[in-house]
Amino acid sequence: MADQRNQIATFAPLDQGDLLISTENVTSTVWLNNTPTLTNYYTSSVQVNSATGQFYYNIYFESEATGSVQFAIAYCDQDGSGSLLYNPNVDGLSPTRTNYGQYRSLILGDEENSFVFGNQSASYFYALPIERSGYKEELLPGVMTLCLSGSGASDELYITDDSKLGGAAVFSEAGRIYNLVSGSAGTVYTGVDANGWTANSGSYGWFMPDIGMILLNGPALDGTFADGGINLGTGRNGNTADNNPQKLFNRLNLGGAAATNPGWTLNSNEQLSSDFVFVRARADEFNYSTNPSFISGSTGAVLFDSFINDPQVYITSVGLYNNNQELVAVAKLSRPLLKDFTKELLVRVKLDF
Repeated sequence: MADQRNQIATFAPLDQGDLLISTENVTSTVWLNNTPTLTNYYTSSVQVNSATGQFYYNIYFESEATGSVQFAIAYCDQDGSGSLLYNPNVDGLSPTRTNYGQYRSLILGDEENSFVFGNQSASYFYALPIERSGYKEELLPGVMTLCLSGSGASDELYITDDSKLGGAAVFSEAGRIYNLVSGSAGTVYTGVDANGWTANSGSYGWFMPDIGMILLNGPALDGTFADGGINLGTGRNGNTADNNPQKLFNRLNLGGAAATNPGWTLNSNEQLSSDFVFVRARADEFNYSTNPSFISGSTGAVLFDSFINDPQVYITSVGLYNNNQELVAVAKLSRPLLKDFTKELLVRVKLDF
């Protein structure tokens, strides 16, 4: 509704040209404390000392009392080794076998398929699911650097994904899969193998950006440092609590204290859609206030002649309404803007989803 000199405008319709949709990619760290590299890892003492601690750890930014879960470590074993059996009389049926089956269904979608890391199949691995609120829409390929330290003073292993090598990703039930290789920030180290793999156990695992998942190849980590491993020492005893998550957790902590390039750098990527609304107040519009002090409460007349002949208002916010005149969004201006019959106003409102 256009504002006349003796009327107070309340609503003005938007034209099709006043609306614009824009999309942009936003990259940020996945770690919930907004640090680019995670160097300190914490567990829950209650969980570590419980039956769950045999096969699964939540990893926190700080202690479990004050911090948030950043990711988890789940040990998965096709044979059910490394944890106590559910029933001592049923061989092989254990939580680590359950973990293996769950990730096989999620990623491979078929009980007959096997995990093949590079060119080698593996019957056990470590799954590191990233907290959903951290990785948002997807993990960003080509920037990850994970430092795991061996038992020696300089036995650091740096792991990245091979997305920058130019090959297409392999697709699974869980989306894209890239191999984990020796290197940092997408740059592959070929000191042990031309592909950045280990000497005898294939790649270091899988990088799955679409579900925020890292799989670490157990045999690759158990190899010697000369073969590209860190001598992790995964326990695969039957009906035994080998506490394998603790072993990987220890190597993460050692890697977080490494002298060079310590910790874990990992980024997220999400596509944000923004609606831009261009709100125009033309010279003859919105020059009268709806403030009760502007008009007489008894007669409805403008109180002062100056308000009639030379009205001036300060615009402080913009309200967006639907066709039923229901308020759906409010935009606040950073400072009040003076408006009268000699001025026109253009306000760009950005709505992010």
